[in-house]
Amino acid sequence: MRLGIVILVLLLFNYQGVHAKEIRPGKILKMIRNSPVLQQHFTGFALYDLKKKKMLVEKNSDKYFTPASNTKLFTFYAGLKLLKDTIAGLQYIEQGDSLMFWGTGDPTFLNLEYKNQPVLEKLRASTKRLYWAIGRYTSPFYGTGWTYDDYNEYYQPEISELPVYANVILFNKKDNRVVSYPEFNKSSPFQLQTDSTRKMSGFRINRDILTNDFYMPAGQAPANFTQVVPFKVSTSTISTILKSNLSNFSGTVNKALPEHYKTLSSLPADTLYRNMLLPSDNFLAEQIILNIAASNGLEMNTKVVIDFVVKNILQDLPDKPFWVDGSGLSRQDLFTPRSIVRLCEKIYEEVGDEKRLFNMLPNGGKTGTLRNLYKSDEPFVFAKTGSLSNNHNQSGFLITKKGKKLIYSFMNNNFTGPTADVRNEMERIITYIHKNY
Repeated sequence: MRLGIVILVLLLFNYQGVHAKEIRPGKILKMIRNSPVLQQHFTGFALYDLKKKKMLVEKNSDKYFTPASNTKLFTFYAGLKLLKDTIAGLQYIEQGDSLMFWGTGDPTFLNLEYKNQPVLEKLRASTKRLYWAIGRYTSPFYGTGWTYDDYNEYYQPEISELPVYANVILFNKKDNRVVSYPEFNKSSPFQLQTDSTRKMSGFRINRDILTNDFYMPAGQAPANFTQVVPFKVSTSTISTILKSNLSNFSGTVNKALPEHYKTLSSLPADTLYRNMLLPSDNFLAEQIILNIAASNGLEMNTKVVIDFVVKNILQDLPDKPFWVDGSGLSRQDLFTPRSIVRLCEKIYEEVGDEKRLFNMLPNGGKTGTLRNLYKSDEPFVFAKTGSLSNNHNQSGFLITKKGKKLIYSFMNNNFTGPTADVRNEMERIITYIHKNY
């Protein structure tokens, strides 16, 4: 009798040990369904076993959600498939004593974040007269569905074929005065004025929506003042900046890119991908789309590039993406959780190097937009976040304590409570899966 009890107990422990490794879809779905936070809005979830190639848990995984910056995963994959290891900096031809160049959308040119400036060095080293061939970009300066209310915000620079200084002005306080990069002077296309009639809370610089006139309030800026403001892009503005940086810049020409041309390489593509994904940089995302156009003989038009990508390299997604910009600033972007999971699997296969891939994504508790979540000695979440007002999402990779490699997409749309509450619920559920699978 005693022997029978012992055997029964051992069998019970063995049963529990075996089945502790198996995900219980009902348990996860119940956690989502019973969450006081998540039950108040539209939630989608998909969990996929990367090794078994099997979907484990799904909730509204076939429904469309506003992805916000999860859109950058689509831009990332497009770049992986369609760009070389080093991005195209300029395309140019030489004729006699002249060098004509076409912008490729390279976002690093004269960008303060990138000390290495191979394009600038090449142009400065040339003894030829330099001409910029204009008119290559054919989309509007903002993406489809972007809000004009945010024109003064750092995260919404204008899109352009030849960006300079990341199409923004950096203001900060130095020696008891407000200074800028690039520096404002009499020959600058930018003007900073003090306007005591402008009423605003705190010290904030505002640009006129149609011009490059910047206004700051009267009084002293705080000691730690810093602000990034997009400038208004125009041919004349960019030409003035080129002239101030290139002594042999001679003007602009209206000329289409010929069949035969040379390409001047810029920086490693992985550098751009990482700098896009970790802080969720909208500007880099949009410019990568343009660089794809320039590098593949496509019209430099966001819609043309996206249509090409959807037709040629995303045709196997479970649900057709409704995709309109590179960054996810537009609320017209719509993807399903199961399509994002499949996209992440395609990214994983395309990169083919887990260490390289995870280094480019935010790491839980360590880097990027996940640095304050999933605290652990070793990161176990490698994912892209996406936020707009009333929307917050996460999609990427999850490694469990038992070493299982999973892909997940957790989408939350149309909530009215604090984003932090939704973020914390996602962290709770994803951490539970990490610990118990």
